[in-house]
Amino acid sequence: MSNAPVLKGLLALLGCQLAGELAVRLTGVEFPGAVVGMLLFLVVLSLAKPGDGSGLVAAPSLLLRHLHLLFIPAGVGIMVYLDTIRNHAWPLAAGLWVSWLVGFVVTALVASAFVRGSERR
Repeated sequence: MSNAPVLKGLLALLGCQLAGELAVRLTGVEFPGAVVGMLLFLVVLSLAKPGDGSGLVAAPSLLLRHLHLLFIPAGVGIMVYLDTIRNHAWPLAAGLWVSWLVGFVVTALVASAFVRGSERR
């Protein structure tokens, strides 16, 4: 595989992220710029309709194959703030459990609504 398509795809990804960050900061909208960038990349993909050999497909595939490397900074951050995490363990644990439970219940309600909707058809 040639590196040129992958580099072009990475540049497209980073360009979309930069455009998303700029859009969020210029408009003052309280929304993650990276998410706006991903939506822009989705628009690029839907307009370009790239093939399997395209850099727009190869670059994200490369990133997904090596996704585990992106967790290293998060692990280092946890080790750096371990004392703070230990001091606030109960509120953190409660927040994690409550958010998990809310997500679980909402997912179940949405899934059951979809099942009921598909049974009516």
